[in-house]
Amino acid sequence: VRLHNYGFWRPKPLLDTARITLSFNSRHRKNHQSSQALWKHEAVQKYLESLSKEYQQVSHQLSADSLNDFEQKTLRRRCADLSPIAAAFQEIKEAEREVQELEAMCTELDSRDEKQLLQLALEEKESLDKKMNMLCRKLFQLLVPKEKYDGSPVILEVTAGRTTGGDICQQFTKEMFEMYQSYADYKHWTFDIVNYMPAEIGGLHHAAAHISGENVYRHLKYEGGTHRVQRIPETGLSSRMQRIHTGTMSVIVLPQPEEVDVKVDPKDLRIDTFRARGAGGQHVNKTDSAVRIVHLPTGLAVECQQERSQQLNKEIALRTLRAKLYQQVIEKQLSQEQSARKLQLGTRAQSERIRTYNFTQDRVTDHRISYDARNIKEILSGKEALDKLINRLLEFAEVEAVTQYLENLQALEGGG
Repeated sequence: VRLHNYGFWRPKPLLDTARITLSFNSRHRKNHQSSQALWKHEAVQKYLESLSKEYQQVSHQLSADSLNDFEQKTLRRRCADLSPIAAAFQEIKEAEREVQELEAMCTELDSRDEKQLLQLALEEKESLDKKMNMLCRKLFQLLVPKEKYDGSPVILEVTAGRTTGGDICQQFTKEMFEMYQSYADYKHWTFDIVNYMPAEIGGLHHAAAHISGENVYRHLKYEGGTHRVQRIPETGLSSRMQRIHTGTMSVIVLPQPEEVDVKVDPKDLRIDTFRARGAGGQHVNKTDSAVRIVHLPTGLAVECQQERSQQLNKEIALRTLRAKLYQQVIEKQLSQEQSARKLQLGTRAQSERIRTYNFTQDRVTDHRISYDARNIKEILSGKEALDKLINRLLEFAEVEAVTQYLENLQALEGGG
């Protein structure tokens, strides 16, 4: 924090000074810390103490009569930024004192062999530990800058990979698409299917959906990538061989801001119509309502066949095309930025395996955070278990962002 020549605090952004964006890659720390563990680090305490001190000084400066309108406005904005952080910092400090008092009480009760009271104290301590972790998570959410597209709806696409000896890829792709559909329902989001290409044996080749609601992209942005399945096929020749087969499917998550300013010249488009296929009602295979649009300069192609109206399908396909073109603009901007970490966006690193679903061991492993979850059916149901996994990813991202910022800050202070 730097003192301004006029005697008031010059506003300085929080973590966004480091332009921190996050992706999961081989550089992630071997021993991932929880929010509560990171809170105890000396560098974090020092940084938060400095913000708390700045908040007190800015609040004091605001009471000065000599400030002009510009100075008042600047200080009010900084005070509004710091106020929730300072409040959360003090709240955690208070909870930490309560934990320390309980620990001292537990030691005393244990020495006196007061088993019943000790059990009650230990239960209270466990409850306080959970509260501490929740408060630390809240604090780091305040510190980490909100990403531009976190509140945006998304286009989510799933595509089956290839395997030998079975159709597990198509079946798994269908299960994954249904998982995200159930998750949207669990989060009270709107899930509109815009494309659906079923496989002959009941699986799914490709599908896309438009998902809107509160913070959709924030929750789904780390789902983009290659998902691997390991299972013994339930049907066909492969099932009788009782061998574990490995297959993959890919997920692409494209943020779709409400107003996408991408100009598309009609001359650059080739629009084809064809008959819809797959589940969809009486109009399937009877009318040329499905639409495929190809953007000739880039080769991007999108399809929509879910609506009965050809015009509606065309409008949805154009919206999806604009989102994909906008995606290319975003990625171009990010690639030009000199940043230690880059935000994982839908089409980036799709060949990188991010998660394995091992049905024989009833285990889901997220390779980016070395996290194992049991009960695949619970995960694929798209409810609490999946939400827990996604929140684990988000917490990892927050902790990594704070850690990276502090490392950069220490390097700067040390002249590195």
